Amino acid sequence: MSTTDPLSDTFAALAHPARRAMLARLAEGEATVNEIAEPFDMSLPAVSKHIKVLERAGLVSQGKQAQYRPCTLNPAPLKQVASWAEQYRPIWEARFDQLESVLKQLTEGSDGN
Repeated sequence: MSTTDPLSDTFAALAHPARRAMLARLAEGEATVNEIAEPFDMSLPAVSKHIKVLERAGLVSQGKQAQYRPCTLNPAPLKQVASWAEQYRPIWEARFDQLESVLKQLTEGSDGN
């Protein structure tokens, strides 16, 4: 599934925990499909399907060196996710400040002060 919205494609690719784990593996360095598949209890075709989803989202690219086709992480789409999430930082920081204020009031009230 590919949309015209790259951010939606990235979120869809990141929705599966196995794909997030594959990205974590690739963050350590390039790897073949067999190397990526090692920790998973799934078939190689299933791992390849997950990698294809990551490729379509632009998160992974696969090289071509004769028989050796290493996968590498492309972090650019992850930066777009981080930028998108960053716009909500002021909201959650304000809510943490409110929570801290309430907890402080409760603590002071339980001390008998």
